[in-house]
Amino acid sequence: MNTTKRISAIAPSLTLAITAKAKAMKAEGKSVIGFGAGEPDFNTPQHIIDAAKDALDKGYTKYTPSSGLPQLRAKIAEKFKTEQNLDYEPSQIIVSSGAKHSIFNAMFALVEDGDEVIIPSPYWLTYPEVVKVCGGVSVFIEGHKENHFKITPDDLKKAITSKTKVLIFNSPSNPTGAVYTEEEIRALGAVAEEAGIWVISDEIYCKLIYDGVKHFSIAQVSEKMKEKTIVINGVSKTYAMTGWRIGWLAAPKEVAKAIDSFQSHATSNPTSIAQYATLAALNGSEEELTNMREIFNDRRKFMIDRIHRIEHLDCIVPDGAFYIMLIVDKLYGKRYNGRKITGSLDIADMLLEKGVAVVPGIAFGDDECVRLSYAISMEDIEQGLDRIEEFVKEVF
Repeated sequence: MNTTKRISAIAPSLTLAITAKAKAMKAEGKSVIGFGAGEPDFNTPQHIIDAAKDALDKGYTKYTPSSGLPQLRAKIAEKFKTEQNLDYEPSQIIVSSGAKHSIFNAMFALVEDGDEVIIPSPYWLTYPEVVKVCGGVSVFIEGHKENHFKITPDDLKKAITSKTKVLIFNSPSNPTGAVYTEEEIRALGAVAEEAGIWVISDEIYCKLIYDGVKHFSIAQVSEKMKEKTIVINGVSKTYAMTGWRIGWLAAPKEVAKAIDSFQSHATSNPTSIAQYATLAALNGSEEELTNMREIFNDRRKFMIDRIHRIEHLDCIVPDGAFYIMLIVDKLYGKRYNGRKITGSLDIADMLLEKGVAVVPGIAFGDDECVRLSYAISMEDIEQGLDRIEEFVKEVF
């Protein structure tokens, strides 16, 4: 059987491949510290779990509207207004099976065959694969390390052509943890506005920001920019609800209407029980979020300090999310156990032999780095970084 070109073109996830190797080693009884986690290592807050149980007890197990519970869409619209001063009607909110699903819906609604989609690099590895599926062409802009992996307005201007349709914008960023300032976003928004291109703004980590840094959405730049932006968000990272699979998008009315029609045929509604749990999350206290963020920040600071004390390694200080891009290019050309190190894939494979799982930066468009997550315990972080330092010493 021959599969379609659009499916055959999709690259397998290197993140999942590394995770699978690490799990296999653990199954063999080997000690592996996994820095690959893309989810909080906290359980979902109890009041959210209780809301799901209550929904089950009340028999809320039937279909909901394909775009989500009306009361949930209204609550999300309310949160946009109170937290970002963005006015959306509930009909402009589409609740889907995770932020990834929302990104696919947005891309499918905007991108035609041959359209160019600008993606700042390093990028979340799913972005270019979704572009492929939708028939688009990814155009990458390098975010330079000296600028905290962020692109500039001039970078964006140079990348825009007559074929440019969409900019995918992600702040706070996975994998770099970079957070664009309001001034930087306004400057990028001005370029996008002048060019008349769309923006898909992935803001899933917007509440995981540290040390007083503030989140600002590109949809806040102007009303004109808001009408060319689809904002993506969800509960996975903020409320430790990755497995519940609830995300959403906010879009201009006609785009939201089209996505609603598409989703009604593609998947219908996201899980009813998870939607009721999400409503409880959005209506409840954010005390657990505050505590989780403080713990993440402690881990972040520890990792930054520890990495800066390992000779030949470096990192750019991240302001958000729960990732650090470890710069490892000084190891390239060296040898480990008789093998030459040529890139981030080699580093990832060799570190697995030391009992450390990381994600190679090549998966995110930056082969000079590997990604570390601090969504793991402090004990594991300390032990994992000790093993990484041992590896570096053996290389040199």
